[in-house]
Amino acid sequence: MDTDELLLALIFTIIIEYIVLRCLGERRQKILLSSVVINLLTNVPLNFYIDAAGYTLPHIIMGEVAVVIIEALWYWLFTRDLKRSAVYSFLCNAISFLIGLLWAIIIEWI
Repeated sequence: MDTDELLLALIFTIIIEYIVLRCLGERRQKILLSSVVINLLTNVPLNFYIDAAGYTLPHIIMGEVAVVIIEALWYWLFTRDLKRSAVYSFLCNAISFLIGLLWAIIIEWI
């Protein structure tokens, strides 16, 4: 993955996850801004890992699970609510992953 693709993926992930948080009713700027920071800290290394390890299902699953756990702990630092943090992390990452997967499938078709 080149730098432009990495940056584009990061920007779209941040936007998608921000929208997911807003749809979940999150209005606190501290949480919304922290989602940008945690995406910078997790998605860049995740993409480097997947790029280096290979685009195989086990590597993708392992990387995504690690990101979900790290982000849940991150959100917990701000919310002090483990259930909410887990929901935020899981839904943000699942939705952004599925949208990215759908985009990749569409691009392959074109």
